[in-house]
Amino acid sequence: MAAPGEPNELRALWKLALPLALAQAGQALMGIVDTGVLGRLSAAAQAGAGLGNSLTFTCSFFGMGVLLALDPLVSQAIGSGQLARARTHYWQGVWLALMTSVVVMIPIAGLPFLLEPFGVAPTVAEAARTYMWWRLPGVAGLMLFVTARSYLTGTGRVAITFWAMVVANIANFALDVGLVFGAGLGVMGASLATVLCTWLQLGVLFFGFGPAPEGTRRRFDRVEVLRAFRIGAPIGLHFIAESGVFSLTGLLSGRLGETAAAAHQVALNWASLTFCVASGIGSAAATRVGWAIGRGDSPGARRAGLTAFSSVAVFMALASLVFVVFPHTMAGLMSSDPAVIQTVIALFVVVAVFQVSDGVQAVGAGALRGTGDTTFTFWANIVGHWCIGLPIAYWLGVRGPYGVVGLWWGLSAGLTVVAVTLVTRFNRSTRGEIARLA
Repeated sequence: MAAPGEPNELRALWKLALPLALAQAGQALMGIVDTGVLGRLSAAAQAGAGLGNSLTFTCSFFGMGVLLALDPLVSQAIGSGQLARARTHYWQGVWLALMTSVVVMIPIAGLPFLLEPFGVAPTVAEAARTYMWWRLPGVAGLMLFVTARSYLTGTGRVAITFWAMVVANIANFALDVGLVFGAGLGVMGASLATVLCTWLQLGVLFFGFGPAPEGTRRRFDRVEVLRAFRIGAPIGLHFIAESGVFSLTGLLSGRLGETAAAAHQVALNWASLTFCVASGIGSAAATRVGWAIGRGDSPGARRAGLTAFSSVAVFMALASLVFVVFPHTMAGLMSSDPAVIQTVIALFVVVAVFQVSDGVQAVGAGALRGTGDTTFTFWANIVGHWCIGLPIAYWLGVRGPYGVVGLWWGLSAGLTVVAVTLVTRFNRSTRGEIARLA
């Protein structure tokens, strides 16, 4: 386990953040590979699978967020030296993961019926429906993976998370090509490849656990599970609020035609890749903040959060330059359709503008999660994305003349509002003593 009291905060943060960031990027890379492989099949298959993947994750994000309650619970237990308590939190998370899996599968099964009534092109809707229904067997694996990853992050054992993603991505590429083209399964093949790799990466994580500390409790504990749910539910709602806006934007882009829908999915996949790195830094911040609070070091918790904010701002600024300098190359890797490529290049301008805001709000959510403050982040996302960002997106992209590019300017506005709000909240809430979760 990494030492919670590491004196060099920047080095300690990146010791956790780098494997997590690479692992998070690996998660997004599987979606990028799916979309890129299907882009060689047809624009409709690419747009439909991208939309299906986006909607599947939107539904899954609630369960994933609920399970991130383990971040402050495990990290604060580790910080206070309660190793058995931390492993007990993991087992209660397993029970919670199985229950949330059932809840998450219901909308994934039902949403495909609403795509065509909403105005999505029939060919895109059919591909999305196929992709989502074949992803259902992987839901429980994803929830259990998030639970295991949160526990391992809280204990500082993050290297195995990276290797799980390496194995999963190698397998995903091979399975995508083999099932989509070799077996001729198309969209269904890409979906099945993702399901198989989800369970594979979960299996790899178990190699990092080690023996359970004496005193670990594995049986279902209603009080502990409800306690974790109360902490995690606002995180899940926050994830729904944020990802829901992006998914709704995907649906709106589907009304603008196959080219706009495909370009939206390509840009979203690339933006998700950089966001996952920021999210990895946010997860490291949650752990570092939690460790400090667990050992009664409130100034250390504040220092950990502020270091994470600085780090992500620098990284995302560099990522902005990549989108500006290499737009043709990046778009061409994902599509061979000239119209799609040109639209993606226009979207990359917007992506470059909101990179820093996107990264800062991801770290803000993580840093506040480490303190146990999860409700505020949910409301910040409601106001920023739904009350400000979405109306701007609608008026510029649907009612206005800017199409899918206008939709993305609305997303940019929402992300910026959330970023400023979360930084302000963390700065104010960590000026004094921070109470540990009971």
